[in-house]
Amino acid sequence: MSAEPVVQLGPISHIGIVVEDCEKAAAWWERVFGVGPFSIDTYTLNSETHFKYRGEPAEALMKAAIAYSGKVFIELVEVVEGESPHTEFMREHGEGFQHLAFLVEDIKQTVADLEPEGLKPILDYQFVTEQNGRKILVQEVYLNSAEFVGGSTIQLMQFTPQ
Repeated sequence: MSAEPVVQLGPISHIGIVVEDCEKAAAWWERVFGVGPFSIDTYTLNSETHFKYRGEPAEALMKAAIAYSGKVFIELVEVVEGESPHTEFMREHGEGFQHLAFLVEDIKQTVADLEPEGLKPILDYQFVTEQNGRKILVQEVYLNSAEFVGGSTIQLMQFTPQ
């Protein structure tokens, strides 16, 4: 089987685990597995971040606890308010592994190339952040990949210096 892939993903960025309480989960990961320390942030997804959930403008309040393990980070995600693929996952499965994130060079083209495969965005947003004194546009898309093989959501991420 040597056919070219539909798209070529970049390296794995992180794994996302949906939790009820990210502070409690982060403390457990640190104590039991020695992963950490975790940084915990609360963020709002809304019209300012061009947040869309299942193609419609939406709002959500999220908490995320992040800690690196080598070059990959573990993200513990708690939804405080609103709907997202994370809340869907929590209702259907409870806490657990929900998404695997990959870096891509051209997120819009990657999404367009995957559309004929039946893959489409179920969550997308963007925001500008600052890293080492430089502004970076962060674009993120969650795909409906859990409907196909493996039951996991694939997240695509692109970082573009501004």
